[in-house]
Amino acid sequence: MATEDLRRANEETREAWNQNAAFWDERMGEGNDFVEVLIWPATERLLDLRPGERVLDIACGNGLTSRRLAAMGAEVVALDFATEMIAYAVERTTEHTDRIQYLVLDATDEAALLALGKGQFDAALCNMAMFDMAEIEPLMRALSRLLRPGGRFVFSVLHPCFNSSHLALVAEQEDREGDLVTVCSVKIFSYITPTVTHAVAMRGQPKPQLLFHRPLEGLLGAGFEAGFVLDGLEERAFPPDHPPGKDFLSWGANFSEIPPVLVARMRLSRTR
Repeated sequence: MATEDLRRANEETREAWNQNAAFWDERMGEGNDFVEVLIWPATERLLDLRPGERVLDIACGNGLTSRRLAAMGAEVVALDFATEMIAYAVERTTEHTDRIQYLVLDATDEAALLALGKGQFDAALCNMAMFDMAEIEPLMRALSRLLRPGGRFVFSVLHPCFNSSHLALVAEQEDREGDLVTVCSVKIFSYITPTVTHAVAMRGQPKPQLLFHRPLEGLLGAGFEAGFVLDGLEERAFPPDHPPGKDFLSWGANFSEIPPVLVARMRLSRTR
């Protein structure tokens, strides 16, 4: 995307999340099934947090992960470019307030990120937000300087192979040895080409937001270019015994072999 197109896309995304902040906070609160079953267990394992470490929580939203990190003993600097999201994060934070600093800051603004200080963080986290960013290269370049040698960056995203704007969730009837069974699957009709589409994070939200699809080579490649190596990866699916959702064709037990979420850890080379 051209620079002006990136700017417009970024501003549209900011506007959408400001408009959606109240809706999102009311329904997300302190977590949902995606957080509790798919995202947080893997994030906690890969982050391998030690008390007293300084962590940058990128695109923190209503502060859900920031509060969890602080409860684990981390010193947290949490940022989001949506002022309304930060307002809800501050309102919800009633414990460990001395260990969380909330900032209104754009994760695509490399200079603003670098102003946080070179080598100031042991780890960084970005929970389900990189697909909301018009570009991720400035963030990865900044992280390569913000993190201490050996520092790690853990992020979770919609799995770009199986959960994007370019798929259909499908239910088909199949005859298996005389038994008629319903089989759920995912039909993918685009993947390689990076795209920008409108989407909804939760049904009924006031304003659709832009979704920036990147294939794995684009998602991870930005980190490789900045000097990171990939040293942890979990593809997360709901277990077969997970209670079904209200919608038969919603992520849940019916798709237990297909991961809607990917959680990864990239580590900064100690030689940088």
